[in-house]
Amino acid sequence: MGSESDNGVVVVGGGVTGLTTAVVLAERGVRVRLWTRDPVGATTSAVAGALWWPYRIDPPEAARAWALESLGVYEEMALRPEATGVRMVEGVLGETPMDEAGGWAAARLPGLRPVTETEYPGGWGLWARLPLIDMPAHLPYLRDRLTAAGGTVETRTVADLAEADAPVVVNCTGLAARELVPDPSVRPVRGQLVVVENPGIRTWMVTEGADGAMAYFFPQPGRLLLGGTAEEDVWSDRPDPAAAEAIVRRCAALRPEIAGARVLEHRVGLRPARDAVRLERTRLPDGRVLVHNYGHGGAGVTVAWGCARRAAGLAAA
Repeated sequence: MGSESDNGVVVVGGGVTGLTTAVVLAERGVRVRLWTRDPVGATTSAVAGALWWPYRIDPPEAARAWALESLGVYEEMALRPEATGVRMVEGVLGETPMDEAGGWAAARLPGLRPVTETEYPGGWGLWARLPLIDMPAHLPYLRDRLTAAGGTVETRTVADLAEADAPVVVNCTGLAARELVPDPSVRPVRGQLVVVENPGIRTWMVTEGADGAMAYFFPQPGRLLLGGTAEEDVWSDRPDPAAAEAIVRRCAALRPEIAGARVLEHRVGLRPARDAVRLERTRLPDGRVLVHNYGHGGAGVTVAWGCARRAAGLAAA
């Protein structure tokens, strides 16, 4: 980064996008400070499912390229699941045609194939082995990896990106970019999850009914995550009991043993949606470099490493 690296970079935003971007920069030898409003366990990313697959993100071509770049990183992490929180797990992508995935992912997912009647009774879709990320384990792993590379994490609230006292500022604030940039095109897509005791389910499933209602379940260590909702422009982060009941009902229709599973907790996250991911280099009013990396919708985890490497390159340009 030339002389700019002497004063380092401030990355604003402590979710998976900010943490991953900070890790990439720090491991390239840049002095990085990560500013986060919330502890990593309280970010939107902590609520994520989080299955690797581009969901609710635009533009599709770029998102798929970032996703494939990230896939290689997650596959490597999955060799150490206890440390990283990443495992390769098989499951069903319901109502997903082979030609939709085959054009971009089949070469990297050799086990991708149509589901059988046993795997998805009465339905159609794909059987795939994908990274499944346990976010309560993965986010602390990223934080520890950042500090091991010499980076620091500071909990602080930012009212203006210009507050960051560095020659280069990277904006990874997700939904908060709506006010901070400001960028009114960033809007929430509310997602609700129900966490239950796992009754012995080892595969995941993602489906969408004819009415557009989603049902998905992800087996994570010691629990099963049930979803979900995708409510556009809804800001409430309070769990809706009626939505929770409907989530359990839809998931139990797929796997009846879910019906009797004990509920452990309810989670709500607001996905930072935008008509297109904003990943570009610009300037603050005083001329300092500002790199934007936000608007990843429901695919922040999926594209994290591809976008982080691109953002790091823009920061160093």
